[in-house]
Amino acid sequence: MSAEFGRRTSGQGRISQWLRGRRPKEAADNAGGREALLLAAADAGLPLAPAAHPAGYRCSCDRVGCPTPARHPVSFAWQTQSTTDRAQIERWARHQPQANFITATGMVHDVLDLPREAGDEALERLLASGIEVDPVAATGDGRLLFFTLTRGTPEDEDEWWPCELDCHPETMDEHPGLRWHCRGSYVLVPPAQLPGDLTVDWVRGPEHPLPDPLTLLEVLTDACARYAGADTDRLAAWPHQG
Repeated sequence: MSAEFGRRTSGQGRISQWLRGRRPKEAADNAGGREALLLAAADAGLPLAPAAHPAGYRCSCDRVGCPTPARHPVSFAWQTQSTTDRAQIERWARHQPQANFITATGMVHDVLDLPREAGDEALERLLASGIEVDPVAATGDGRLLFFTLTRGTPEDEDEWWPCELDCHPETMDEHPGLRWHCRGSYVLVPPAQLPGDLTVDWVRGPEHPLPDPLTLLEVLTDACARYAGADTDRLAAWPHQG
């Protein structure tokens, strides 16, 4: 990848400012706005299921020391429960007004999940190059989620190929850089609340068509590699005791 991508132009800086300012949180400030955003996600083909929500700094589930507070489904049957049916989603949203929602990946869509700093840089480059990149969501705990078409589930299971980038919910900590959520995984769908008054919001909404993941992958992996390299450089520069 050319070194010129490592330099931020003034045009890219303007894109960055636009991204920071474009957070449609206001629409989720009331129950009607929350429901409308969930239905928009379902209309875009994202299958949804109810998830836990914050209870102070803890999780609403009854698990002591929940490792993923407010980030997991409420039902073990979330894969079969996930749906795009508007009536069902409306019932869930009205009967569980505090609930977050997850979207099951690997059915219609996958999600490429990056550290926020690397993701912002990659998004600027993709937009500047005219590459279709929507939808994208940002999490308050420092991740950027790129929603893409799924790579598919072949009828012949022997043809399904695993990938070291695959990320399942229980292996999140093993993938601090790029995580590829595909079959058997899930992510929170906006609007969502996290402990500590953090949120998950759309940066670019689900009204946009899903792109092919392979059109994004090179830029995303390059941004993550340089993000990891910058972290290594920062650690090397940190004074060490002899």
